[in-house]
Amino acid sequence: MPAYPTTVDFLTDDDLPVRIVRSTRRTKTISSQWRDDRLVVQVPAGLSEFAEKRMVEEMIGKFRQRQARNQAQGSGPSLEERAALLDAQYLDGRARPVSVRWVDNQAKRWGSASLKERRIRLSSALKWSPQWVQDFVLVHELVHLVVPDDGHGPKFKALLARYPKSHEADMFLRGFSTGYRALSLELGQTPTTPEISDDPVDIDF
Repeated sequence: MPAYPTTVDFLTDDDLPVRIVRSTRRTKTISSQWRDDRLVVQVPAGLSEFAEKRMVEEMIGKFRQRQARNQAQGSGPSLEERAALLDAQYLDGRARPVSVRWVDNQAKRWGSASLKERRIRLSSALKWSPQWVQDFVLVHELVHLVVPDDGHGPKFKALLARYPKSHEADMFLRGFSTGYRALSLELGQTPTTPEISDDPVDIDF
């Protein structure tokens, strides 16, 4: 049997980050957990390529089912809780938003921040994106609260760069918006995601 790498990272077709960890201590069991912003699937190192692929696909399917159930039940951290965690992790707790909520009437931007009231709003269209993309938009708005006079200047960019997937999330949003709008137009519907611009994530003063 060929020697495989101990770990393998990849993205599924819908951009779910997955890490396969091949363990010599496992002989039959397989497990998965969400860790380090990805689905980590631990499998026996001795599996054939076919068996490993089948088992990993099964664990990804179960993960998606759990996600769907959690979203339907409204479980998991609230937006305000996630914003507080991200503020502490990347901005030393300096943003301190008063409220963070979803809105349905924000069709031209993914997120906005009211600098006077310290309130953040996210477009409900973001609910269709992975959490790491939503978190990018949250961090973007939190940074505006930390450096309100910098716009999208060097201080802003330096703080936003602390979020490790800034570039990937920005590319995801641009592609997601283009595809979603194209589908809406094809179906004769009014597009409900922000248009692509130099900065579709913006602020309100």
